[in-house]
Amino acid sequence: MTVVDTLGRPVRDLRISVTDRCNFRCTYCMPKSVFGRDYRFMPRRELLTFEEIERVARTFVTFGLRKIRLTGGEPLLRADIEVLVGMLARIDGLELTLTTNGALLSRMASALRDAGLDRVTVSLDSLDEDTFRAMNDVDFPVARVLEGIDDAAAAGLPVKVNAVVRRGVNDGGIVDLARHFRGSGHTMRFIEYMDVGATNGWRLDDVVPAAEIVRRIDEVFPLEPVEPAYTGEVARRWRYRDGAGEIGVIASVTQPFCGGCTRARVSAEGKLYTCLFAVGGTDLRALLRSGAGDGELAAAIAAVWAVRTDRYSERRTEATAALPKVEMSYIGG
Repeated sequence: MTVVDTLGRPVRDLRISVTDRCNFRCTYCMPKSVFGRDYRFMPRRELLTFEEIERVARTFVTFGLRKIRLTGGEPLLRADIEVLVGMLARIDGLELTLTTNGALLSRMASALRDAGLDRVTVSLDSLDEDTFRAMNDVDFPVARVLEGIDDAAAAGLPVKVNAVVRRGVNDGGIVDLARHFRGSGHTMRFIEYMDVGATNGWRLDDVVPAAEIVRRIDEVFPLEPVEPAYTGEVARRWRYRDGAGEIGVIASVTQPFCGGCTRARVSAEGKLYTCLFAVGGTDLRALLRSGAGDGELAAAIAAVWAVRTDRYSERRTEATAALPKVEMSYIGG
């Protein structure tokens, strides 16, 4: 059964946050304090159980879901995450991926692959040691993340690498990142700095437009555009003219792609969000723990999606940027 929203968009991708905790404190996602207060992390009982996550996933599959990405916080902090990967990998017809900061990837890559994970995306915002340590704000070294990437590839996991680009912070390293991963078999993706949540101090002046990112790389390593692999693909892809691989740019700010958005998100405590920039969500955990049947759960999800009107990035203004949106650490990327 296909369910479409008010703009005719089906649900094809589901991002599931498995924890609100993270071992980094990246300032654009989870700064060390929120308005002067430390983060209050959820007690374990507030998180969806693996069985509840699997049930939500199987319900979404009945609507035509094709891909699940496990996120956080940092998903590798969730105890026994490979068990959940195994549970979800047994659902037919799904591509199963996971996004991580890479800090724990070396020791977990083989277990994740053995459990059935199809791909891993690693966040790496800079190769410059001082810049990277400042951005993760816990003094974590670049080499450990690069080691995690190498170990994931050795375990047989395809790797994508994501960098959030912020002007005056790490944009000087754009070409260095492209150079490092060029010819490696890994896809390097650059993400415009976005106004997710309400605590990262986002300003439009901090955004490095995707066109500028592509131009900077093209001046050193000539590029040519690549046609989208599927409808609703988030990243615009460019390949090196000499055949040394490709890059992607995710341009939510300057080149919005709301019209093809097929993504739903479930937060760590079980709230369903229909947009990364949402102000509020729908509590699925309460429904799951009230004894609701599969039909009732499916009807609730379908009802939320059917009235979806989200087009935040197409409507973004200085005013909307200040809305009290859900924080990235609860909803994932």
